[in-house]
Amino acid sequence: MKSLHLAGALTLLVTQLAATPLAIAQTDEPAPATAAIVNTGAQTLDRVVAIVDDDVILYSELQGAVLRASANLRRSGRELPPDDQLRRQVFDQLVLESLQLQMADRAGARINDTELNEAMERIARQNGATLEQFSQSLNSEGVTYAQARERIRREMLLQRVQQGNVNQRVQITDQEIENFLDSAQGQSLTSPQFHLKHALVSLPADTDSAARADAKQKAGELLKRLNNGESFERLIAGRADVQGGDLGWRRSEDLPSLLAPAVANLREGQAAGLESASGFHVIQLVELRGKGEVIQQTKARHILLKASAIRTEEQTEQLANELRNRIQAGAAFTELARQYSEDIGSAMEGGELGWTSPGQLVDAFQTAMDSTPKGAIGAPFRSRYGWHVLQVEDRRQQDVTDEMRRTMARNYLHQRKFQEELDGWLRKIRDEAYVDIKKM
Repeated sequence: MKSLHLAGALTLLVTQLAATPLAIAQTDEPAPATAAIVNTGAQTLDRVVAIVDDDVILYSELQGAVLRASANLRRSGRELPPDDQLRRQVFDQLVLESLQLQMADRAGARINDTELNEAMERIARQNGATLEQFSQSLNSEGVTYAQARERIRREMLLQRVQQGNVNQRVQITDQEIENFLDSAQGQSLTSPQFHLKHALVSLPADTDSAARADAKQKAGELLKRLNNGESFERLIAGRADVQGGDLGWRRSEDLPSLLAPAVANLREGQAAGLESASGFHVIQLVELRGKGEVIQQTKARHILLKASAIRTEEQTEQLANELRNRIQAGAAFTELARQYSEDIGSAMEGGELGWTSPGQLVDAFQTAMDSTPKGAIGAPFRSRYGWHVLQVEDRRQQDVTDEMRRTMARNYLHQRKFQEELDGWLRKIRDEAYVDIKKM
């Protein structure tokens, strides 16, 4: 299991705010109590260091954030700036967080426990740990699981506010995508990637014809057995006459000139033989990305029902079952979706979701859809959005290579523009805010 630091784990979930020249990641490591308060002798008091619109920043909050930032910078091996500079940078970040959290509150944005639990489990998986191991690691750093949950909830709210306000400012045109794909950078980013394994039966410079024939025979036998499905590692293990191993993922432009022509014509799992001055090579293509990407797509429709103040979870599940029974008895799925579905995006289309690819929908929906036969209406199931009545209409195999290249290009351009727009938006909300700074 990887070493788990909350600061590192948070960066797997959200992009840290780019509000200051120093990307100061914050954790919920407890600050020493004596550093977070003002001690009067008779009693311990806190004080306000700034009023930010309708919120306040307390001395204890600022002091704790400074101590955490210092600890994180030291742990990462980075040089600490002067105390007053670090304090000001942390204060500016707290101001920006306060403004964004106030926006979230006014908009009624919430991170429910289901979303938060999924985020915690995802962070644990990305660190190669179970949720229990993740919790134990946090405890060893002096951070409780409850503190980590609340910090991640806060970061998710910040991310939601940023996406809601900045995404609408980011526009990517088809022409920009085409220009990027035609550029050297775009071609490098979207070029096919090959996962390769390589073996060499070498030839010394003074090899005679008999030794050369023997080496060629060994390479030919290795090639034949690989193409018959035997394990590469097992075939070369312990052999002094064969050198090689896993080359990992290589882009086409990074392939040695000797290997590139042969690799381009291989199918996944297939091997090919080559000869050079150094000996006889056997190259195997383990996996291919970015070329001939064929996936199974599913065409489905659904009805979404949500529990509410006037309809309990049990009543919502019961209604979902009733609607399924009515459809199976001959009622029109389209009409029931228009009448009952609370998915605004698909209700007026009769519940139609169109063709979807793996990973495009939430896990619970994807799992239910994958297990439902074509033409069938699956048993109602629950996702974080509510209860679903699902029908799988069709399935197909689709080559999505071009689509994936364009998606990669769009995502790259969006990420680059998003950061630029985010920096500008953060400056704007800071300039427009009422910030009354008391004694820091």
